[in-house]
Amino acid sequence: MAASMENVEEIRNRVILGEFGVTNVHTTDFPGNYPGYDDTWNVEKFQKNFRIDVVHLDENSMEFDMVGIDAAVANAFRRILLAEVPTMATEKVFIYSNTSIVQDEVLAHRLGLIPIKADPRLFEYRNSGEESAEEEGSEIDTIQLQLKIKCSRNPRASKDSSDPRELYLNHMVYSKDIKWVPIGNQADVFADCCIGPVHDDILIAQLRPGQELDIVMHCVKGIGKDHAKFSPVATASYRLLPEITLLEVVEGEKAERLKQCFSRGVIDLEDINGTKVAKVVNSRLDTCSREVLRHSDLKNVVKLGRVRDHFIFTVESTGILPPDVLVTEAIKVLMAKCQRFLNELDSTVME
Repeated sequence: MAASMENVEEIRNRVILGEFGVTNVHTTDFPGNYPGYDDTWNVEKFQKNFRIDVVHLDENSMEFDMVGIDAAVANAFRRILLAEVPTMATEKVFIYSNTSIVQDEVLAHRLGLIPIKADPRLFEYRNSGEESAEEEGSEIDTIQLQLKIKCSRNPRASKDSSDPRELYLNHMVYSKDIKWVPIGNQADVFADCCIGPVHDDILIAQLRPGQELDIVMHCVKGIGKDHAKFSPVATASYRLLPEITLLEVVEGEKAERLKQCFSRGVIDLEDINGTKVAKVVNSRLDTCSREVLRHSDLKNVVKLGRVRDHFIFTVESTGILPPDVLVTEAIKVLMAKCQRFLNELDSTVME
């Protein structure tokens, strides 16, 4: 038993990338699985080990490390970001005039997928049970947008010109042409907000002289689980932190080839007494392609793995909300789910 226990830490904490497969992929640190290990879940132990490190943050994207949790929790967090953080999106499209070549249903679908810059935390969910097609909604649950544009010939265009940009006026309909029409007291409440499409350069349709669009849109609060247009992220994904270990000293031409097997910045060559020696600089940059395992003289000098409880999250916002706000809202949703589960347990016990 002692011999088999030598690798127990590796089995518990590392995913190993081998030449013909990946091992240690299943979580095994549950109570009673390993003699001598107390794997009973403990709040103090979790608080001590758990941490979040923000690596990169800008207006649209965020990369952070979530360390000390199980893959099930990390995946739940990812799914909440994709499908359960609410946003505002176009739900109803009232087309009063559409003489373009784009069919009404296609046009409505394109409009629905345009992300709307509006803080969903300031609105309520619309009661669909009492809703009718003609109902305009109220200022607390609906945003009204209007697209009204008509294409005409440019009287100042050159007679010899064949460029539509010179010949026609308003022949390209962009998202910047969508205007916000306040409902009720929204003009006062959202005086400091710039409600409208996130991006101004989204092409909606192309028109020719005489063609026009006259459309009113109603935006409501919803979640990505109901429709993808409500999803607040372009992507939300995670990967395990790569771990690269050199089992022996790699020098000279062999070190050069080893460096080429990994992504740029992972392996560097250090000059020691005139000899180039390979060293691991930043294993985080590795894509885990396992290219090194194709070389018979290199595959036994390196060990590839991933840290089981170290998740590298990448969140890219659609622009509706900043990525750090999305992460915070996702945590709130997860906490609410846990609290609802605890309440159900308490009610079951009382019954």
